[in-house]
Amino acid sequence: MNTLHGKTLFITGASRGIGLAIALRAARDGANVAIAAKSTVPNPKLPGTIHSAAAAVDAAGGKGLAIKCDIREEAEVQAAVAQTVATFGGIDILVNNASAIWLRGALDTPMKRFDLMSQVNARGSFLCAQVCLPHLLQASNPHILTLAPPPSLDPKWWAPHTGYTLAKMGMSFVTLGLAAEFGAQGVAINALWPRTIIATDALNMIPGIDLARCRKPEIVADAAHAVLTRSARGFSGRFLLDEDMLREAGVSDFSAYAVDATKTPLADLFLE
Repeated sequence: MNTLHGKTLFITGASRGIGLAIALRAARDGANVAIAAKSTVPNPKLPGTIHSAAAAVDAAGGKGLAIKCDIREEAEVQAAVAQTVATFGGIDILVNNASAIWLRGALDTPMKRFDLMSQVNARGSFLCAQVCLPHLLQASNPHILTLAPPPSLDPKWWAPHTGYTLAKMGMSFVTLGLAAEFGAQGVAINALWPRTIIATDALNMIPGIDLARCRKPEIVADAAHAVLTRSARGFSGRFLLDEDMLREAGVSDFSAYAVDATKTPLADLFLE
C-alpha cells in the first residue's frame, strides 16, 4: 500500500508550511483532507488561510475541507472532527502539526507565550488524539503522526528555551504514551522530525538563520507520506527523522529539497 487514495486526513495547522505540504502530498494521491487551523483571513506576514489551503488540496487532486479550529478549545476540536466525519465518513489519519514557538530564556518568556505553547503543543496534540481516536479505532489502517522530536533530557536543549522545549517534548511524550496505550489495538502512533531546519514562516521566530542552508517543507511531506502508507499494526512508538524515512524508501539524493543545493543544511533543534 503506497497510496493515500480515499483516505481521510485531519491535519492541524495546515494552512501553510509543513502542514500544507503534507496535505498537498496526500491530495496528489486523491485523499480527503480536513484543514483544521485558525487562519481564515490573509495575513501579510503569514500567507495562507484554511480556504486557500483547501482550494490547493482540490487543485492537487484531493478533496479539501476548510475548518476554522483553535485546538486549544475542546468544543472547537470536537466540532471540527464531527464535521470531518460527517463530510467524509470517518477519519483514517491524524497529523498533529500545529505548534507554537518562542525561543527565549526564562526571564524573556511572558507567561502568555508559555501558556500558548503548552496549550497548543502538548495539550493540543493530546486533545486532537483523544477526539479522533474513536474514529481511528474503526479505520482500516489508522495513523497518528505528530511533528515532534526524539525525547531528550540533554540540558543543552533546555537551558536556552525551557518553555519551548517543555512544550515540544510534551508532544513527544504524548506520542510515547498514546503509542503504548493504543499500539496493541492497531493504531500507528509515531513522531516525525526534520533532520535539518525547514524553510517555513516559523523561521521568523529564530533570529540569524541562513535560509539558504534550509530545506523545503516537501521533504517532511514526502517522509510523512512514507510513514502514513505503512501498515499501522506493529509500527508504533517510533521517533522518526525525515531523512531516514526517505532513505528507507530508496532516496539517497536530497539536493532537490534544498533551498540552495550548494550549501550544507543546518541540523534542526534537538538533534546532534
